[in-house]
Amino acid sequence: MAENGASPLPQSPSTSEARSPLARAEHFVWLTARVLEQRLFAFHFRGGAADPVETALDAYRNEDGGYAHALEPDLRGPVSQPLHTAHALRVLDAVGRCGGQRVERMCRYLTSVSTPEGALPAIRPSQRGYPTAPFVPVVDDPPGELLATGPVVGLLHRNEVWHAWLFRATDFCWQAVESLTTSHPYEVEAAVAFLDAAPDRPRAQAAADRLGHLVREQRLAALDPDDLDVYPVSPGYAPGEHHFPHDYARHPHSLARAWFTDDEMARSLDFLASAQDEDGGWPVRWRHWAPAPALEARPGVTLEALRTLRAYGRSLG
Repeated sequence: MAENGASPLPQSPSTSEARSPLARAEHFVWLTARVLEQRLFAFHFRGGAADPVETALDAYRNEDGGYAHALEPDLRGPVSQPLHTAHALRVLDAVGRCGGQRVERMCRYLTSVSTPEGALPAIRPSQRGYPTAPFVPVVDDPPGELLATGPVVGLLHRNEVWHAWLFRATDFCWQAVESLTTSHPYEVEAAVAFLDAAPDRPRAQAAADRLGHLVREQRLAALDPDDLDVYPVSPGYAPGEHHFPHDYARHPHSLARAWFTDDEMARSLDFLASAQDEDGGWPVRWRHWAPAPALEARPGVTLEALRTLRAYGRSLG
C-alpha cells in the first residue's frame, strides 16, 4: 500500500516484458487513449483501482442521468443518447460497479427515452446538428431496436439490477430475438449480450441454438480468416468489415461459443492475436469517417482484444 492507505500506482512493465503484446498495447494506450481507457487499462492489467475509472466516466455524465460528449466516439456533442449510456454501463460492469444510485439514475433516463414497448432507439433526434457518423441515421421518430436494447438489458440482468423498465424491455428483447429470420453481425452481437444474461436460462439456450444456426446459414461469421472473400459483408458495412467467432463469443462461457468448433475458435483467436498493429494497438474495422472518432475508438478496441485473448487463456506476455 502507498502512504496514507492510498491504492498503489499501477506498475510499468519490466524490461523483459517490453516487446510482449501486452506491453506494446500499453505503450499504445498511454500514447493515444483518453483518460477513461487509460484508467480501464490500469484496472484490467496493472492492478489499478475502480474508483479512478468511475471518476473518469463522470466527465461524460449529464444532469438527466444519461451520457454524452463522445463517450461513444461516433456520436459527438453534448446531448445524452442511449448508445452513450450503454457504453457507460459496459464500463461500470467491467469494474464491478454496475449498481447503486448511479445505475438507478441511468435506468430513469432509459425509461424516459424508450418507446412504448420499452425498447431503446439507437439515436434520438436531439443528435441532429451535432457531428455524427454517416452510418448512424438521425430520424424524427426512431424505432426501438434490439441493437440498442439487448446489451443494456443483458448488463442489468447480469448485475441483478431490478427496475420497472426492465420488464417491458426484457419482453421486447425476447420478441425481437425469437423472431429473427435475417440479421447482421452487430444485431447478433446484441442478441448474444442479452441471451448470455437473460434470467430464463432454458429459453435463452433454445434461442441461442436457433441463432447460431442462422449465423452459420447466412455466413455471418468468417470461419476461415485466410479466405475472407467467400464471406459476404453485410449491407452498409465497410469493405472488409467481417465478423469472426471471437466477436460473438468474447469469452468461453458465452452461449455463442457452442456455435463454433474448437478449431474454428482457435483460428479466430490466432487471427485476433495477429491483428495487433506495429504501434501496439488493434485496428478499428468499421468505417472511418473522421480522424478523431477513429483515434478515440482504437484504445477501446485494443482493450477488448486483450480481454478476449486473456479470457481464452492466450498468453499476453
